[in-house]
Amino acid sequence: MGKIEDLEAINGAGYQLTTLDKAVGLARANSMWPLPFATSCCGIEFMATMGSNYDLSRFGMERMSFSPRQADLLIVAGTISKKLGPVLKQVYEQMSEPKWVLSVGACASSGGIFDTYSVLQGIDRVIPVDVYVPGCPPRPEQIIDGVMKIHELVKTESLRRRYNDEYKNLMKTYNIELKNDE
Repeated sequence: MGKIEDLEAINGAGYQLTTLDKAVGLARANSMWPLPFATSCCGIEFMATMGSNYDLSRFGMERMSFSPRQADLLIVAGTISKKLGPVLKQVYEQMSEPKWVLSVGACASSGGIFDTYSVLQGIDRVIPVDVYVPGCPPRPEQIIDGVMKIHELVKTESLRRRYNDEYKNLMKTYNIELKNDE
């Protein structure tokens, strides 16, 4: 009876046993505060996703945050120029942990059709990305699918993942310093 798998066998009417990781993950996934960083046509598709026809708020994302200090999901949608790259990185750094990034559309994910000197060839060159949504521009259903993948990641992520050496090394590759309390 000491294994986590065995806990599922003793759940019953009126009570539920779970682990702290699962409970916190479920709460985080269903109460995300996204910060839209939208440009170009992908931004328009993201606006349609927030509208009444697709209603992203049914996934616990009712409140859009326009301050990085109050957001935990950065949604980057559209073309990001190389001059805008440092601004995007600064916005990411201002978000508190834990934080996740959703890259929406071909331009944010890989530069899209703009293989030029002025366009960043994927936001993963300046910040880490958790989920990529393909398309030019992606349909609202694809954006919702990306959000659902973020939710699955958040639900299953260990509470200690952000404190391990692998995560710290990942941040070092992006020249992002973690605060002492992290």
